[in-house]
Amino acid sequence: MASTKILDMKKAVVDEITNSIKDSESVILFQYQGLTVAELSELRCKLRETDATVKVYKNTLLKRALDDLNLSFDGFLEGPNAICFGKNLLEPIKVLSEFAKDHEKMEIRVGIISGSVADLATIKEYATIPSRDGLLTMFAGGLMEHMRNFSIAVNLLAESKEN
Repeated sequence: MASTKILDMKKAVVDEITNSIKDSESVILFQYQGLTVAELSELRCKLRETDATVKVYKNTLLKRALDDLNLSFDGFLEGPNAICFGKNLLEPIKVLSEFAKDHEKMEIRVGIISGSVADLATIKEYATIPSRDGLLTMFAGGLMEHMRNFSIAVNLLAESKEN
């Protein structure tokens, strides 16, 4: 039978995972098998810039934490998995998706987005959403188009009044 010291350590890890999931807007589970240490370090640095962290936990401890939160990753908690906890919703998903495109050995499996389980298709949809700056640029472009059309109309009206 396991000692109480070991059980307490495992409970502390489960509590850490549970708190990390609660505090994160996006949580992504991915397989990292086949990535080199340098590639994994590069991924961690890119994620750190978006206020996200990558951790590797035992699948059994992760399953216990998910059970505490009434969430299920059934079928995905096999093999070596890493989990990304992101304070922001979109940026960590975008970084992981871009990194997975460049590194075929990395596989995004499942995630939790705003408290509910999201499959791979949903994660890919979130990855295609433009950034905040991109959305603001598109909005400004739309406004500029209307102003341009208005100025053309006013100019044509002025020319017609001259003649």
